[in-house]
Amino acid sequence: MKTKDVLVSYWRMPVVLRLFAAASAMIVLFGALMRLIEPETFRTVFDGIWWAIVTAATIGYGDIVPKTVAGKLAAIVLIALGTGIITAYFASISAAAASRETALTSGELPYTERGHVIIVGWNERTREVLLRLAQRGSPLRFVLIDATVPSHPLPNVPVHFIKGSAHDDAVLEKANIGHAQFVLITADPHKAEEDADKDTIVTLLAAKSLNPSVYTIVEILTARNVQNAFRAGADEVIQTNLLAGTAMAASLRSPGIAGAIERMLGRFGEQTLRLLAPDERQIGQPFAAVQQQLFEQNITLLGVVRGDNGNLSVLPQRPIKESDRLFVFVP
Repeated sequence: MKTKDVLVSYWRMPVVLRLFAAASAMIVLFGALMRLIEPETFRTVFDGIWWAIVTAATIGYGDIVPKTVAGKLAAIVLIALGTGIITAYFASISAAAASRETALTSGELPYTERGHVIIVGWNERTREVLLRLAQRGSPLRFVLIDATVPSHPLPNVPVHFIKGSAHDDAVLEKANIGHAQFVLITADPHKAEEDADKDTIVTLLAAKSLNPSVYTIVEILTARNVQNAFRAGADEVIQTNLLAGTAMAASLRSPGIAGAIERMLGRFGEQTLRLLAPDERQIGQPFAAVQQQLFEQNITLLGVVRGDNGNLSVLPQRPIKESDRLFVFVP
């Protein structure tokens, strides 16, 4: 490689790497130089490099010191040059670390890992999701996208923050949408329900256009937009108003039921709702028999999601099919 190419490559390197290369070259050079000047004091080149490191870093252990005038002059030159380069090197590292931390807090740092979950929108529902999963040690990694908060809203929780609108392809790409496993889009609480649903569907279309295979869960507030969300590519729709309205109606018929529903959903406990695939022994057995088997394992079978139509069945004698999913309450 030509000298010009080497110099061009050197100046294209980041400042930290350039300073590290310069400091390393200087230490090796002076280590070899002291070996030539005072071979009796510096018996090996490594002795010279060791002396150059502690001298340039102004540590000065004093275990090896030059004894000749030439050696002392070389030490003076090393101190004059080395102190400045090494100080600049450590200052650059500190500045780079501070810059990265600032970019992370302000939401400017791109996310580079794979298999993560992207959550769109900061609100109380998002807070509840992130805090609950963090407390239970979920293996999932999360990226939060929001344009309304000025900085990372949960700095003590392992969540990567991206500031911006999820309608923007550049923002989604900064969140590494192409390698995401899930996308959860929450409704904007600051907008009217119809407008919030429209924004949710636009964000859904943007996400699916960049990663058609990503599993998308969207929050829809109005019933008339549920089918629009599915047409836009949603894999799962959560109807917040339907869930809340059902709980309210149930409480009017039977006061106190809302609290029971909350506890069942795991708000105050460690149990959670899940969908499980039936094992080979359960296929063909009636619902009641499988329910008893699971109960002996401290798992409560609430119903069966039929694979053919997605309806929830609780008929005691209806046999379990391979395509069914067991709707259970587990510890």
